[in-house]
Amino acid sequence: MFSFHRPHNRFSHVRGRTCWIVLSLLLVGCSGDSNSPPPVSVATAGTPGAEDAVGERLFVETRFAQTFKVYLDSGGKVNDTLPVGDPVMDFSETTRSGVGLPGPFTGLTMNCRACHLVDEHVGTPGGGMRTYADFAQRSPLPNRSDGKRTAPRNSPPLVNASLDRPGGGLFHFDGEFSTMEELTAGTFTGRNFGWLPGQKAEAIAHIARVIRGDDGSGVIAQQFDGLPYRILFTGTNPAIPDELRLPPEFRAFIGSWSDQEIFDAAIKVVAAYVKSLHFSQVEESGTLIRSPFDVFLSRNGLPQEPNSGETPLDYSRRLLTLVNGLTSPQFVTSNPHRGNGLFQFHAQPFQFGAQELEGLKIFLAEPSATPPTGPELSTGKIGNCLACHAAPSFTDFKLHNTGTTQREYDSIHGVNSFAALTIPNLAARNGNYNGFLPATEVHPNASERFRAIPVLADPALTDLGAWNVFANPDMPNPQEKIRAILCDDQAPCPLSDATLLDRAIARFKTPSLRDLSHSAPFMHNGQFEALNDIIDFYIDVSGQARAGTLRNGAVQLQGIALTTGDVASLVALLKSLNEDYQ
Repeated sequence: MFSFHRPHNRFSHVRGRTCWIVLSLLLVGCSGDSNSPPPVSVATAGTPGAEDAVGERLFVETRFAQTFKVYLDSGGKVNDTLPVGDPVMDFSETTRSGVGLPGPFTGLTMNCRACHLVDEHVGTPGGGMRTYADFAQRSPLPNRSDGKRTAPRNSPPLVNASLDRPGGGLFHFDGEFSTMEELTAGTFTGRNFGWLPGQKAEAIAHIARVIRGDDGSGVIAQQFDGLPYRILFTGTNPAIPDELRLPPEFRAFIGSWSDQEIFDAAIKVVAAYVKSLHFSQVEESGTLIRSPFDVFLSRNGLPQEPNSGETPLDYSRRLLTLVNGLTSPQFVTSNPHRGNGLFQFHAQPFQFGAQELEGLKIFLAEPSATPPTGPELSTGKIGNCLACHAAPSFTDFKLHNTGTTQREYDSIHGVNSFAALTIPNLAARNGNYNGFLPATEVHPNASERFRAIPVLADPALTDLGAWNVFANPDMPNPQEKIRAILCDDQAPCPLSDATLLDRAIARFKTPSLRDLSHSAPFMHNGQFEALNDIIDFYIDVSGQARAGTLRNGAVQLQGIALTTGDVASLVALLKSLNEDYQ
């Protein structure tokens, strides 16, 4: 029933490191050197990487949800098998109306993996591999008294989500969280797990209760180590396998620590697990798992990353020059990892040919000026994509308004409706928190009207992205990074927060373009299921941006000069960024 995923080769690395430690201890013990330090046992030192494995068990733990607390409050026990699970777990929701995939955690209650899937639906008709994302336009929620059955957005992929970036991290589509620890804590105590605003303390107490009472007998625990959390977190008990032996900085004394201390320890380990999720893992053979694009670069002697001190944007420009200089490009027609021309998890050939190369040139091409000249607009082949999706990560880690919110709102309420929507200024917004901003522990009754799903019955509802977070007194931690982005990295920023708030309207994080086919549907609201639909969308909104009809549209959109004839080559390039995530 359950299938749990660890990035490939992790445990072989752990075993190798453990053997090295043991060998070192044997050599020290035989040296006879009285000045040698006392031996450090594996139990004392812990095993590097063990926090990732323990973190995965907590990531898939299904008893942290509010629904399970209801069961406990009715007389149930922590290690019971539930007589009835949360109905939201019966299906993995998809974009097909009324059709879902069989839920991998049917009969249980919410966990992280229900919305951040990996290989649970490989082989399932309509399913497939995921990069820790879901299949839904908007992620399903446990049913509570607020009546919300889905989140306002879908679940973004977690693979590569923690890459190092300038200025520090921002997580969630609107940048609400500044660290993976904050994101994990917010998820465990938030609406995705069924907790309403104002129930954070209750959630923390419940999670600590589950960890304290766990005896390792549950079906998920048995898929891992079968040890109680209280033993696993000691890191020193001889029953713990070496590959699960936590290093000292991740250990916890479950029996004597407070609820908050236990919760913080769990969050730290889960965050470590999520941070370990990266593309280009290493197979047992030592071969990198790479995309056709990466193989093409390697085969043609092209640089695969920026030089020291070189920005991704400058690297992308240099790459275009080098690509244009190829006289006899060596194309990719077979998968070096499988010995054939196929992917393992994608229904497409493993290839980088002439069309993909043409797409790369379009992707990296920039206009001579912004907006492009008349002839450039007529000719096309200028994607200006590198402005926000520079290689090799294919994201600038910033926030942009691509017109996604406006398109959805106008499709419901009519053309130009979003442009006419009344959005309060900073003074009005912060002067009436409950009227305009998202609900929090401090303001549990806030309306969330600008972080909502637009519906025909209520034109006041829409999703303004980073507008909900910037200068929000209840969300202090990400402010410095968001301010820098909104101010175009000017330091010190000469603009007022009131001006920057207007700049924040409908801005969302730039996603990476790697392995897109394993994270559809696309955009924060799942508006697009096919890659060609996205390219068509950018052709449309770039025209709107130049015409001044896209409210707060990203200036980078104005530099796009594409025709319908460019779509197929760009789609081919994007598909060449797919890889067989393991």
